[in-house]
Amino acid sequence: MRIVFGVLSLLVVLAIVSWQARTQVKAVSAPAVVPMPDGTTQRIHPKQIEQQYKKALEDAMNTARPRSADE
Repeated sequence: MRIVFGVLSLLVVLAIVSWQARTQVKAVSAPAVVPMPDGTTQRIHPKQIEQQYKKALEDAMNTARPRSADE
């Protein structure tokens, strides 16, 4: 009897944790609302934000630095 209650309680805890994890993942993967310069808002998916950030970072790293006279 003790084993049955132990297994049932573990299943209940597992169900609660999985439900909470699923709701957290849905909240993270929801499109972000980004304010625009004209005062409106635009929905952008997190993957788009990540791609824009990567592109901006690569562009910044690829631009040539002006060399000083010492180099």
